[in-house]
Amino acid sequence: MSSEESRALELLGRVPYGRLATSMRALPFVAPARHVVTGRCVLVRLHQGFGYHRACHGGVVAYEADNLATGLTSPWSVQFTGTAEAVEPVEDERAALGPEPVRVDGEPFVPVFLRITPQFVSVHVLEYAAGGSTGPAAPADFTERHSRHAA
Repeated sequence: MSSEESRALELLGRVPYGRLATSMRALPFVAPARHVVTGRCVLVRLHQGFGYHRACHGGVVAYEADNLATGLTSPWSVQFTGTAEAVEPVEDERAALGPEPVRVDGEPFVPVFLRITPQFVSVHVLEYAAGGSTGPAAPADFTERHSRHAA
């Protein structure tokens, strides 16, 4: 596992939700998902009622999570592309995902799970001049590369 992949999975472990993206019937979609890191994979929980899991199973997906809304640390974003597989999680994984919603858009929540194995990973860290950030600076080993990607 590369240091970038390790860093991405470590950051993903800090936030509970992200966004899953792929296409369904040739149209792109993005769906919010609850996730947990399991080994070098990410397990996501979605609502079955939308059918997104069918479009993802066996296909290539993108997953993104960030801490942009927290304002507590240096802003970062993790994106990865990988293959998704429909799975039934073990009890420990289900427990790590936490309580399930009762309803989604007025429908009863029915969970489905995908395990995503990252194949292409990127981590972007935004850095600000002294006094312009609400948290600590990015780790030194990411400074040069990530400053090229900062928005």
